[in-house]
Amino acid sequence: MARAVIFFLSFFCLPLTALAQGRSPSRCLAIAEALPNVVYASIVTAQTGTTDGDVTITYAGHSTYLIESSAGVRIATDYSGIYGNDPLPDVVTMNKAHRTHFTDTPPPGIAHVLRGWNPSGGPASHALTIDDVYIRNVPTDIRSWGGELERDGNSIFIFETAGLCIGHLGHLHTRLNDAQYGAVGRLDVVMVPIDGGLTLSLPVLSEIITRLRSSIVLPMHRHSTPIDEFTNRLRDKFAVEVRDGPSLELSQKTLPSQPTIIVLDGV
Repeated sequence: MARAVIFFLSFFCLPLTALAQGRSPSRCLAIAEALPNVVYASIVTAQTGTTDGDVTITYAGHSTYLIESSAGVRIATDYSGIYGNDPLPDVVTMNKAHRTHFTDTPPPGIAHVLRGWNPSGGPASHALTIDDVYIRNVPTDIRSWGGELERDGNSIFIFETAGLCIGHLGHLHTRLNDAQYGAVGRLDVVMVPIDGGLTLSLPVLSEIITRLRSSIVLPMHRHSTPIDEFTNRLRDKFAVEVRDGPSLELSQKTLPSQPTIIVLDGV
């Protein structure tokens, strides 16, 4: 019970701190389901509380999805400079597991470069509002090629727009703890790496997907893993759709009634 109270207080202190710093608190933050005697909560702000409009999500390659908001804000996830350059995004997020997830030389025309790690040490911390999008991150650990654990080397990025909460797990290497689930909050859409080895094993990834309970799961970062090997693990809980095109247009009103894995062309 004490742990739940502490987490409850820290949850409500976070938005107040954000307001004091001129930042928008997240409307998708929730308290992890595993914590006892606590209910989910949501905070809606003037900047990102609107539920109007559509969001377009396009698979560009590897772990890069392009997210375009109703106001035309263009975001590229795990940006390496290889995918998502035409037109140039307004915002890019990066993770540093290896070179296909970041670049040291992003084009100068990109207005916001958000690294999932802090080059100065400690966790990265982002809270950015640009037009109709609010972007924040939840740090996680990664493992080096030798297997050593590196604290705060990856970030789960969350993009909040048009009333939707969209999460990108990045190059996730470890299970999430209760505090991290609580910091991520409710996700309508989650983008997950399914290589089955370089990031997370499929059983652990399935555990995370099941706990997040998102309406839409978008796989990415697939190497030799057959797509059916991933989807078959979750068919008892999720519908599966394979699309002909690389893009998906979404709004709150068009979210599927049943949790669904959507495989876009190119994955």
